[in-house]
Amino acid sequence: MKYLFINSVAGFGSTGRIAADKCRELMAQGHQCVLAYGRKEANCADVPTVRIGGNRDILAHVVRGRVLDGMGFGSRQATRRFLRWVSAYDPDVIWLHNIHGYYIHMGELFAYLRRCGKQILWTLHDCWSFTGHCAYFDYAGCDKWKTQCGSCPQKREYPKSLLLDRSAGNYRKKKTLFTGIPNLTLITPSHWLAGLVKESYLGDYPVEVAYNTIDPKIFRPVAGDFRQTHGLEGKRLVLGVASVWDRRKGLEDFLRLAEELDDSYRIVLVGLTREQVKALPPGILGLTRTDSPEQLARIYSCADVLVNPTYEDNYPTVNLEARACGTPVVCYDTGGSRETLGSSDLLIPKGDRAALLRAIKQVCEETP
Repeated sequence: MKYLFINSVAGFGSTGRIAADKCRELMAQGHQCVLAYGRKEANCADVPTVRIGGNRDILAHVVRGRVLDGMGFGSRQATRRFLRWVSAYDPDVIWLHNIHGYYIHMGELFAYLRRCGKQILWTLHDCWSFTGHCAYFDYAGCDKWKTQCGSCPQKREYPKSLLLDRSAGNYRKKKTLFTGIPNLTLITPSHWLAGLVKESYLGDYPVEVAYNTIDPKIFRPVAGDFRQTHGLEGKRLVLGVASVWDRRKGLEDFLRLAEELDDSYRIVLVGLTREQVKALPPGILGLTRTDSPEQLARIYSCADVLVNPTYEDNYPTVNLEARACGTPVVCYDTGGSRETLGSSDLLIPKGDRAALLRAIKQVCEETP
């Protein structure tokens, strides 16, 4: 069979690696696959890819999103060119992943999906598909998505709008576009997200829960010189990893931890921007995002604990990666996080920094 995957990135970040790994799995079974992406490609030398649009298309789309709250409704011409390519490729199965990210036009894409007669799979990695604006709403405590979005309390969160709030209209557009698609099955990586989908306007679709997996050939206990290179010998290494660090991911919690942990500990954060690295206090080593999963596996392997104080999440892949490298996880109880943990990991009430500190010390003192 011929598969077409569509995701914002290819082989990069959690969703990009998930989509690329699924292509590899299917190709090993004899299927033909192409991974279409919009923004960035890495680690995909063995996976056929095609890019949707270019940098100028993305820039124009970003401007539309920032000013008009129109993310998902730019890149019209790039999307039309891509859909002509799709018609020529003629896949048997179209498998959507993250379709937000300033690279594809929802109206054009779903008009094609409605009429194409193909089998459609859609893996949801967050809640954006059934809200008028945001990808998550836990932090804001908002449940407007159940009936009708509007006056969005997270207008300044991803996908950030600096001017207009069109969450009410976006909600109506997305509801019209995303519902009633023939032969569409939704896939969620957690039972938590599957439950939310059933409460949304997507609730009439069949929903399957399929936990995300990682490549055990890459994410496994491996030796490295990370501690020596960064002067961390003899320290208890507290690791945090994220694609984007902000308050939702618990950056402020790590800043507090740096004040409360003594000098026998060292916090390492991976995935920061250069500006965030420069602003870090003593006691935290900051690293920018790495494109290399092998390098990431070496960092996981030398840590004493992965701390994931995320306030909103679906099924955090970093927990899986750390555990596969032999590193215990301490995580807030949010979203589908509990579904990623094993018996040796610790689940902490969301936002309980005192309990988080105690759990870190407990794990590190038990680590040989």
